[in-house]
Amino acid sequence: MKTRISAEKDVWKMKLGLLICVMLFACFLSAGVHKIEAISLQRGIQKEVLRFHVLANSDSEEDQAVKLKVRDDILNWLEKNLSETEQNDLIQMKKKVKVLLPQIEQEAAKIIKENGMDYEAEAELATSMFPAKSYGDCTFPAGKYSALKIRLGDAKGHNWWCVLFPRLCFMDCVEAVVPEQSQQLLQKVLTEEEYESLFDPAEDEYRIEFRYF
Repeated sequence: MKTRISAEKDVWKMKLGLLICVMLFACFLSAGVHKIEAISLQRGIQKEVLRFHVLANSDSEEDQAVKLKVRDDILNWLEKNLSETEQNDLIQMKKKVKVLLPQIEQEAAKIIKENGMDYEAEAELATSMFPAKSYGDCTFPAGKYSALKIRLGDAKGHNWWCVLFPRLCFMDCVEAVVPEQSQQLLQKVLTEEEYESLFDPAEDEYRIEFRYF
């Protein structure tokens, strides 16, 4: 009798162990599929956006203030120096920004000098790794993105970024959600799946502000 009960327990344990193994395998498989889908979505998004990245000389109050002034000035300067067509076409915008790099450096250097600093500015159009960043209800996934990058001095301070194309920029200073106009801009250049992935309610909440050319 005891042998029979012991055998039944062994069978039950074996079935339970098999069930646990199947469940774990399903979880790992699901996670793997989700990761592949996330990578695919990010690669699709990165092809359709151009980011703007400003790296401060240091984290001192003065250098961080200069960073923000360079940010504002360059955005205004680009608005004046990019045609409407260039502002609304990613390929044309990249071509024009690449041509304007020396002038962008000069403009940034002017702001630096006006604020009593003596370091230089370096501008480049390059592909760089960016961490995931959330603003309000919109999250751009981590990955490589093309960006207009401006390094100020040693470029060792906290940075700031926005999206030049489509025409919207983010700043973590005012809590908000993505305005309808900005949603329409994103919908025009992204697939439905890519667009919806930016507004995943499970993502962390940050703050957002938009700026248009």
